[in-house]
Amino acid sequence: MDIIFSVAFLLQVFLLSSPALSAGSQHETYRAKHSEEYCAMYDICGQRSDGKALNCPYGSPSVKPDDLLSAKIQSLCPSITGNVCCTADQFDTLRVQVQQAVPILVGCPSCLRNFLNLFCELSCSPNQSLFINVTSISEVNGNMTVDGIDFYVTETFGEGLYESCKDVKFGTMNTRAIDFVGAGASNFEEWFEFLGQKVPPGFPGSPYSILFKTATLDPSPMKLMNASVYSCNDTSLGCSCGDCPSSSVCADPEPSPPSKDPCAIRIGSLKVRCVDFSLAILYIVLVFVLFGWALLQRRRGRRRPESIVEPLLNDRVGEGSSFSPLPKDGNHHVEVQQIDPQGQNVVQFSFVQGCLSSFYRTYGRWAARKPTIVLCSSLAIVVFLCLGLLRFEVETRPEKLWVGPGSKAAEEKDFFDSHLAPFYRIEQLIFATIPESKHGKPPSIITEENIELLFEIQEKVDGIRANYSGLLVSLSDICLKPLGEDCATQSILQYFQMDPDNYYDYGGVDHAEYCFQHYTSTETCFSAFKAPLEPTTALGGFSGNNYSEASAFVITYPVNNAITKVGDENGKAIAWEKAFIQLAKEELLPMVQSSNLTLSFSTESSIEEELKRESTADVVTILVSYIVMFAYISVTLGDKPHPSSFFLSSKVLLGLLGVLLVMFSVLGSVGFFSAIGVKSTLIIMEVIPFLVLAVGVDNMCIIVDAVKRQPSNLPVEEQISNAMGEVGPSITLASLSEILAFAVGSFVSMPACRVFSMIAALAVLLDFLLQITAFVALVALDFVRAKDNRIDCFPCIKLNRSSVEENEGNRQERDGLLTWYMKEVHAPFLGQRVVKILVIAIFLGFTLASIALCTRIEPGLEQQIALPRDSYLQGYFSNISEYLRVGPPLYFVVKDYNYSLESKHTNQLCSISHCDSNSLLNEISRASLVPKSSYIAKPAASWLDDFLVWMSPEAFSCCRKFTNGSYCPPDDQPPCCLPDEGPCGLGGVCKDCTTCFRHSDLVNDRPSTENFRQKLPWFLDALPSADCAKGGHGAYTNSVDLNGYESGVIQASEFRTYHTPLNRQGDYVNAIQAARNFSARISASLKMDIFPYSVFYIFFEQYLDIWKFALINITIALGAIFVVCLVITSSLWSSAIVLLVLVMIILDLMGVMAILGIQLNAVSVVNLIMAIGIAVEFCVHIVHAFTVSLGDRNQRAKTALCTMGASVFSGITLTKLVGVIVLCFATSEIFVVYYFQMYLALVIIGFLHGLVFLPGGIEPVWSSVEIYRYLEDDVPSVLHQNRAST
Repeated sequence: MDIIFSVAFLLQVFLLSSPALSAGSQHETYRAKHSEEYCAMYDICGQRSDGKALNCPYGSPSVKPDDLLSAKIQSLCPSITGNVCCTADQFDTLRVQVQQAVPILVGCPSCLRNFLNLFCELSCSPNQSLFINVTSISEVNGNMTVDGIDFYVTETFGEGLYESCKDVKFGTMNTRAIDFVGAGASNFEEWFEFLGQKVPPGFPGSPYSILFKTATLDPSPMKLMNASVYSCNDTSLGCSCGDCPSSSVCADPEPSPPSKDPCAIRIGSLKVRCVDFSLAILYIVLVFVLFGWALLQRRRGRRRPESIVEPLLNDRVGEGSSFSPLPKDGNHHVEVQQIDPQGQNVVQFSFVQGCLSSFYRTYGRWAARKPTIVLCSSLAIVVFLCLGLLRFEVETRPEKLWVGPGSKAAEEKDFFDSHLAPFYRIEQLIFATIPESKHGKPPSIITEENIELLFEIQEKVDGIRANYSGLLVSLSDICLKPLGEDCATQSILQYFQMDPDNYYDYGGVDHAEYCFQHYTSTETCFSAFKAPLEPTTALGGFSGNNYSEASAFVITYPVNNAITKVGDENGKAIAWEKAFIQLAKEELLPMVQSSNLTLSFSTESSIEEELKRESTADVVTILVSYIVMFAYISVTLGDKPHPSSFFLSSKVLLGLLGVLLVMFSVLGSVGFFSAIGVKSTLIIMEVIPFLVLAVGVDNMCIIVDAVKRQPSNLPVEEQISNAMGEVGPSITLASLSEILAFAVGSFVSMPACRVFSMIAALAVLLDFLLQITAFVALVALDFVRAKDNRIDCFPCIKLNRSSVEENEGNRQERDGLLTWYMKEVHAPFLGQRVVKILVIAIFLGFTLASIALCTRIEPGLEQQIALPRDSYLQGYFSNISEYLRVGPPLYFVVKDYNYSLESKHTNQLCSISHCDSNSLLNEISRASLVPKSSYIAKPAASWLDDFLVWMSPEAFSCCRKFTNGSYCPPDDQPPCCLPDEGPCGLGGVCKDCTTCFRHSDLVNDRPSTENFRQKLPWFLDALPSADCAKGGHGAYTNSVDLNGYESGVIQASEFRTYHTPLNRQGDYVNAIQAARNFSARISASLKMDIFPYSVFYIFFEQYLDIWKFALINITIALGAIFVVCLVITSSLWSSAIVLLVLVMIILDLMGVMAILGIQLNAVSVVNLIMAIGIAVEFCVHIVHAFTVSLGDRNQRAKTALCTMGASVFSGITLTKLVGVIVLCFATSEIFVVYYFQMYLALVIIGFLHGLVFLPGGIEPVWSSVEIYRYLEDDVPSVLHQNRAST
């Protein structure tokens, strides 16, 4: 929230007298007479103890003034001519006192004129006795003085006065002037009641009561005062559109756009969204089409010839490899089909697959023969990359983690910080009461006990002394001090000037509640830093203006901020913030809880510190996840455990070395990027190894399973060769797809996600290379160990031959067990036509339902999710949304404002009289009238308006100069008035000061370029006070960039307002979008460069186009995978099927996101992109096995499940599942939501699509393809046959 930059002013605008010489005999008898040219009160007969003057209650005829007094009266009260009822001293006093109201109201001349007319008539009208009736008198020092009067005023004048002033702005406070001169009155009766209150001595206000009446009794000599009243849209005294929205020259306020409820269809009492209804209809139609298509295929299948190839799967599948080696002649056609003469081993490859298979077969044999060379050379390269870790750095600054360097918001923030001033640091405490029941209303926090507790806590905060480089730092050393030496702390204690001694002197709780309504008009309510404190900034949990119902204290300590690109200029503040958090945890929290209150707190550095802690908070969880995955890998890679053969069949050492290869790949990737200067995040070291391990384990299992499927009588080199030739192409296809999918994430603008994606992509690439090099060599060594009868983990120990034979039996038993389920249960069940149709229908329903759910995903990233579950900031962010009643500050920044007299820029920006109706500030005022759509809460505080008013001749106490031309301050400021000299008078060193300008010096009420240039620094240095509240020091010190302004162009200036309270992530996104749309429209209209700025824009800008960005990147990832599949398989249909399944998986995953309430942000977008790469594992191996096999469709599906189904289930699904489940115990919410929930959903969805939808749905789809191909091809493909043993 922003700080209220203002000072005390307008304390006695309605007092008509001040201490002066008493006139008239104290023995004269009071007599009342009500007639024209007769006075009801004349001269001054005494003064109160506080120095306020009291009028004489003696009626007398009006007096003809001398020429000088008449001229003075005419200058202020042009409606009064002839005789008057005031002396020269009275009028001079009146002029000095009403000058406090002039700077507030001069922006709207008609309001000012009406306001002055009210007091001119009351003070000097020659017919005063007709509408003034003295109702009570009192004796002061032996003299009779007025103690109460009736003031008869017509309703027409009262309503006209109020209507002309009700919308006049007071820019410094972003509020209405009526809040200052009328205590926020909502009609003229309330305004008159406020003005007529008699106040006790020492308080600002009237020394006697004034009862305003709008009717007289008959018969009565009294008449109603009916002076001329001017409407705010009067052409001769026209106000700006911001001060007078009803003016005919002003456009109507921008209407609030009608709420766009989503299209819905009502079916009885059920209301269904149009999207949902349309998708339901589409599903019904597609199901009917599906069943019709199934019947058609069944009829066509009866006429269709038998399979064009010999059945693939028979009872001997388990005896050897499913795929035979490639021919050795090296001649390949577009499709290479290999058939064992006995019909057992068949493989059909595309040209690229044939080349890859041939390469892997040759390479596998060579790697198995020379494992040491392969292992050492591959590891040497990775170790070389790891040397980059010497330059390893971690980035923890939130703006560097979550904001891209090309961000428009980042550029605007840099411009704002460098030309104006960085937004101050925020340190905050929130105290709140606890509801008596779960759903009850919390009690008010405005009690004597709670305020006294607040004083105790404030004393402890003031006592903080933080050590920074040997210096003791206190709050006073770092806090923001707009005026004087007092911190601009936003606290209810400011109504007592932060002094506990004032608490009972001022009246305790009653005084605080009084200040809630009179904080702008009562001096004792002003803060210690001499400015009014708006209750909305210090209270929370109330509705409307019912401040007494507030259930929370909000204490904010603004601290000076600095641009930290170079050095550590904020070191003192950070040191104090750490001490502040420690105090809050150790002392303040127990104090507050003992009083049955809650406490939440935060500092500017809290998020960064908590992110650092989060990076190490889940180390144990991650390690457990790795250990669980390692244990599972060891079990999976080995054969079925058997006591007699466990030490031979286990693969613990191979699994451990495989995990180490994964770690090497991650370290090599991080080392490479560290070497080129890319900073990492600690979360990378936790998530990426897990991610790469989950991906890499799949290939390990597939390679080992493929080797174990080879005939055991073959040499190890041939087993490795055949296995690599069999699975090498699919591993390459899956790995390239994953690498491309991960690499697409590097296009994300958020640095943390971009670096995450780049490191993950390179890590997966290195892991793939290590798997086909180092891991293959390790597999060869391990199988040699097993054949050589050596114990796992202790290869120096050998077993006897019987153990080896028993191990072989166990191995065959395990292979048979894995294939039995797929062959005898899973594949036959999915092979039934009815099941296939149901599978397609069910999965199609899931996909369409997910499309409907996707529209419910909201953009954003809840701040609580990005922090540890046990972070003290969790409660703070919840309380911010629940209690705060003021939104973030909003600045409209204007670039290159040309203030020369010839330029139109001044009138295009300002909002006082003679400004353009469509000026920036007028448009901001209009937008604030429709806050639900504009998200702008108030009119803007305008340094330009206040500067023009400050220079105006009407504001005769503001812009003044000595006879030598130097700046002369107002009469109530030094050197005109010194604090130790008592009440300030009109004499002294400033008696000869004159206004800076006369009307003749202005052109259309605007100063010349030279005067503007000269007086602007005066204004920015001028202290505001009661005599001139428009001084710019404090309120606008940092609002204007004076660097180079002498050229006639101000490079940067800002106009400050507020957003409406923003409680949801969607509110923040909508607010920045609305502000940018508004600025774009105004910039185009005025042809000026204007942009909005708020502290949160830099973090929420990404969500403006997150949907567009997500869809583009997902499409690129899917397209890249489709191209890779097409190139490697040379099959359009198989590539299309892989693409279709991936699209379905991603849609289903997004549907789960909607159900779980997971928002769309850079983290989830990267997860979706990487999910595409991971999902490839679930389908590409099955599709590859289906396409390279021969036989009828059922046999292909059955073969795909028997050869790859077990590997997909055990090596892909279960491996990821056991690793992901451990993450649910993480302390970081972001781990649980974006890694546990999303990846668990991905594993389940991928498993269902890979092992249920693909085998069940691929055959019906492929049947159409086969029929088409059979009818089109006259000659079957050339068949190349070769024995599997060659």
